[in-house]
Amino acid sequence: MTEADHHLVASSRGRSSPHAFGQIILLAAGLVILTLISATSVYLVNKTREASRSTVHSMEVENEISLTQLQMRRAESAQRGFLLTQRPEFRHAFEEAASEIPPSFERLKALTIDNPYQQQRLDQIVPQTNQRIAHLRHNIELVQANRLAEATEMAQQEASRDAMGQIRSLANEMRAEEDRLFAARMKSADASQSLSAAVTSVGSGLIVVFAGLSIFLVRRSSRARDVAESQLRDNYLNLESTVESRTADLREANDEIQRFAYIVSHDLRSPLVNIMGFTSELDELRGDIFKRIATLSRPEGAPPPAADETAAEVEPVLEEPDKQLSQDFSEALGFIKSSIAKMDRLISAILNLTREGRREFHPDRIATRDLIENIASTMAHQAAEAGAQIRVEPLPDIVSDRLALEQIFSNLIDNALKYLKSDVPGDIAIRGRRKLGFAIFEITDNGRGIDPKDHQRIFDLFRRAGTQDRPGQGIGLAHVRALVRRLGGTMSVSSELGHGSTFTVTLPTAWTGINRDKQS
Repeated sequence: MTEADHHLVASSRGRSSPHAFGQIILLAAGLVILTLISATSVYLVNKTREASRSTVHSMEVENEISLTQLQMRRAESAQRGFLLTQRPEFRHAFEEAASEIPPSFERLKALTIDNPYQQQRLDQIVPQTNQRIAHLRHNIELVQANRLAEATEMAQQEASRDAMGQIRSLANEMRAEEDRLFAARMKSADASQSLSAAVTSVGSGLIVVFAGLSIFLVRRSSRARDVAESQLRDNYLNLESTVESRTADLREANDEIQRFAYIVSHDLRSPLVNIMGFTSELDELRGDIFKRIATLSRPEGAPPPAADETAAEVEPVLEEPDKQLSQDFSEALGFIKSSIAKMDRLISAILNLTREGRREFHPDRIATRDLIENIASTMAHQAAEAGAQIRVEPLPDIVSDRLALEQIFSNLIDNALKYLKSDVPGDIAIRGRRKLGFAIFEITDNGRGIDPKDHQRIFDLFRRAGTQDRPGQGIGLAHVRALVRRLGGTMSVSSELGHGSTFTVTLPTAWTGINRDKQS
């Protein structure tokens, strides 16, 4: 590098340092000011909220005072009505109003616990009110005892003393105190709101200033951003090439796994065939062995079996230990045969899966309802035996792989028929709708249902859920979900035990032919 170049670099660094320092100072100042504005706004908002709560509190106290007075008036009116008519409904109305007064006083005490003035007034008004209620109740009892004259005289004496006037006076004093507190609290709330508005206005102005400075800084930094974007584009191109390389490696590994699964499954069948052959020979030998044992166990001098008996394929007569041994031998052979049959089915399923994985899917426009109705017609005999009906509702047409769709819906409808309830007529419905470029298909039945804890288990390979009283290897739903994923869709189940199941298959309405497993 020449001396001129060094000078150019040094001068550029000298220009950038003050700019960077100024940006830091500006950002720090903006942060401090915005923090102060935010803290002040939070404080004022809390203060305004507290003042609002206080005003609401004053209104609650006044409402409670008014409610207490209303109950007193109701009690007096009911008492007068009873004195005049002696009708029991007035007595009931009096007792109802009197029972509401003590809880109202308790609420007043709780609301004014922080106000000694109001507590002092309550200490005076509560006993006077209780005494007044007691007098009113005593008058009612006198009338019930046919002492009307005495009750009338007592009522006149109470009226001359104007007990209710004293109670009203105390209540008015409490209400006046709450009015004073309400006015003071409203004034405080208004002041807090005004100050909050002023702080907000100043803060808005400062934010506008900082926004202008930020725009200036952003425009000045655009060149650096362009350079960064150029570097990012270069990095992105490098990343794309890396992803393509990794995708090719992964695709090759996936193909290798499929080939390996095919070879292993194919090679497992050879020893399995030998085991099946030797098991059949053991089954034949079992008869000869136990016939010999029966012959050797026959007592000396016993007549040999008749010619027709020896010629016929009959079970030899064995002693009890030998008979138990024969049964154990037969049971062991049965277990071996059933295990061989299960292994054969699993190997066949693995071979089918590997063949399906190698098959290329091709997009085709499909009339979905016609396709599913054809599937339902092929299962009509199975549905009739199960006492079930298959209802196909209007379905959206899609572009997808025809064979894959046939396998998906055939498996789901077959599962629905397998696991219906024996005591309820089966009902299987297939419906669909469009949403945001996808077709959503629902296969609903009223069968046994699936425990929610098994909702994910049923999609695992060789895993089954619930009572295992139907034939199967636990491959169908795993294969269906794999097909759905290859078609760019998703699959889920909603079910509860005893309440049927709904399998939801979501597929793109216009599949492009790109398989998910080929992308990953």
